[in-house]
This record gives sequence, C-alpha cells and structure tokens, in this order.
Amino acid sequence: MTALLVLSLTLVGVAGTAVVVSASPERQVVTYSLFGLTLGVLFVVLQAPDVALSQLAVGAAIMPMMILLAIRTMQKDQKQQRDRDDS
Repeated sequence: MTALLVLSLTLVGVAGTAVVVSASPERQVVTYSLFGLTLGVLFVVLQAPDVALSQLAVGAAIMPMMILLAIRTMQKDQKQQRDRDDS
C-alpha cells in the first residue's frame, strides 16, 4: 500500500470516529460533512473519480444540508409546542 492510501484510510477512520463521538446534532452534521470530504479524497486515491464526485455532491453537501434543515424544523416545532403548553 502506498503512503497516500494509508493516510487517506486513516483520515476516514478519524473522521468517522469524530462523527460518532460528537455530542450535539449540529456538530455531528459538520463532522459528517468532513467525513464525506475524506471519503471523496479516498475515492480519488483509489482512482474512482466518478464515485468521488458523487460522494462529494451527496455526502459532503446535500445530505448535511437536508439533515440541518430537519434539525432546525424539529427544534422550531418543539419550541412552538412548548409555547402552546405554557399558554
């Protein structure tokens, strides 16, 4: 194995662990996005540029935005529910 491949695999492992260890959902989304970037780099190292491009688009951009939108919507709904319960 080349040093670049070992480095890429290590980065993917560290980023994946960081996603799991993160406490708040917002931080998990940010680390998930970084995890998607490291996977994209790994796919480039493994000479799969088409897969890397798809990973960058979906795993590093679209999914984190969708998850953040879902988190914000849930928080807004919970706040509205609490306000109704207080009234």
